[in-house]
Amino acid sequence: MVSLNQVSPPGQSTGSDSGTTHRSLRRHVGLIGLMWASVGSIIGSGWLFGAKNAVVAAGPAAVISWGIGAVAIVLLALVHAELGGLFPVSGGTARYPHYAFGGLAGMSFGWFSWLQAATVAPIEVEAMIGYAKHWPFAEGLLNASNNTLTTSGFVVATLLMAVFVAVNFLGVRILARTNSIATWLKIFVPLFTIFVLAVSNFHGSNFTSHGFAPFGSKGVLAAISTSGIIFALLGFEQAIQIAGESRNPKRDIPRAVLGSVAIGTLIYTLLQVVFIGALPVSSFANGWDKLDFPGIDGPFAGLATVVGLGWLAWVLYADAVISPGGTGLIYTTSTSRISYGLSRNGYAPQMFERLDKRGVPWFGLIISFVTGVICFLPFPSWQELVGFITSASVLMYAGAPLAFGALRRRLPQRERSYRLPLGGVISPAAFAVSSLIIYWSGWHILSRLGIAIVLGYVLLGSYAAYAIRKGLPNAPRLNWKAAQWLPVYLLGLGLISWQGGFGDGTGRIPMWYDMGIVALFSLGIYYWAIHVALPAEAIEQEVADVEVVDAGGH
Repeated sequence: MVSLNQVSPPGQSTGSDSGTTHRSLRRHVGLIGLMWASVGSIIGSGWLFGAKNAVVAAGPAAVISWGIGAVAIVLLALVHAELGGLFPVSGGTARYPHYAFGGLAGMSFGWFSWLQAATVAPIEVEAMIGYAKHWPFAEGLLNASNNTLTTSGFVVATLLMAVFVAVNFLGVRILARTNSIATWLKIFVPLFTIFVLAVSNFHGSNFTSHGFAPFGSKGVLAAISTSGIIFALLGFEQAIQIAGESRNPKRDIPRAVLGSVAIGTLIYTLLQVVFIGALPVSSFANGWDKLDFPGIDGPFAGLATVVGLGWLAWVLYADAVISPGGTGLIYTTSTSRISYGLSRNGYAPQMFERLDKRGVPWFGLIISFVTGVICFLPFPSWQELVGFITSASVLMYAGAPLAFGALRRRLPQRERSYRLPLGGVISPAAFAVSSLIIYWSGWHILSRLGIAIVLGYVLLGSYAAYAIRKGLPNAPRLNWKAAQWLPVYLLGLGLISWQGGFGDGTGRIPMWYDMGIVALFSLGIYYWAIHVALPAEAIEQEVADVEVVDAGGH
């Protein structure tokens, strides 16, 4: 079997020089490029919609929801920081489980990773169109009844996806520069909005006048998954996805991951505070779940207009194109790199590994575009998609703590540019928190996610079976024994969700008992998984193959 990363050194290729069979990613990206890739993904459409959706779900206690969400993301980011420095490979989130648990687990988490990345770009496009409808030239792009795309809206959305792909074809160096410029704007505008609203129109009484937590702890927890909080904070892994193109990955990746989380958490928490404080009392007089004011479809811009800051509203409408656009751009990049990694693992055809003369995985970009266009057909509004994508995202991230625990146990002496303090505690805690976030999404979302998981097994499993049967050089080893815990985890979490009280569950398991069950179940899965992980010799063989390639071997 071909190793996970058996690619040629930078500047070389394993095939002809025609510009279509290059398979080496070029290391052009520095610390700022890596960090801005992550920050650019974190500051996207989430800041435009997340504060409003969170306060509707949880009331002013949404501030607590952001705090819990931030803790969860920090736990996951800390785990990823060590893994990213340990194995600086492109498409890392899709590969770490493969190192630790072999082919079946790698295929599963690779699909979760690709599913999440491929659907974010079209969501960002819909967010751009959703805000743009306030401009005269954008009228008629959305159906007024359900916010789905009209025919003209579909055409515009397709063109925007094409722009994302076109920029990516210019190469990772130009992509990093383009994203860096957009990210500076994406950071400045939210910070400027925070300052203006806090200085000009802030009412501390809004936090208590109609109840701080009107929907109790259930509202606080549900908001984390379904209102866009986790969705907004995700994106730190983008530095890891392009690690194969980093100039100094072992030093820069941990810094980029942790730095981006700190920046994103600070901005989003302050945005939530000023949004609540700036609201006119009349907008929530009938309860926080009935929040309403003119222009609420574009929450921050509408609020700016209501409080007499019309000039700020126009700035926000313009930024509503830049922020989601930058995030969609970098997730288009991520999708192509994840499919590249899936192909290297033997789960997808080798077409996905082919690079053009600029080192761009061109076939993966084309598939990313096609997938985005398909997503525009049935998908409804931004918020209705958030819960589904959050679940897929966190399910993808859940593989990292498991791989972390297994690799710490199997390869304890291996050099790590960043070694996580208290990793033996933080890692299982991160996995348990991931499971809780998935559970809080609710049964109606997890049931749909289950269908998507089955689809992935059909697509990737069929190719893997074909590659094994034909004896192809990149045919994967599925390692059933090392992944025996995986079906138990997926089915068990689904069963608890079905019997729980979130999102149309039966409610047979009372509140708090359900979360205790999820936590204990997750810890059992965690220690089971690291106990049956691949032996050190098998992991070292894969790692040795990568190191030979990185040193210039073939």
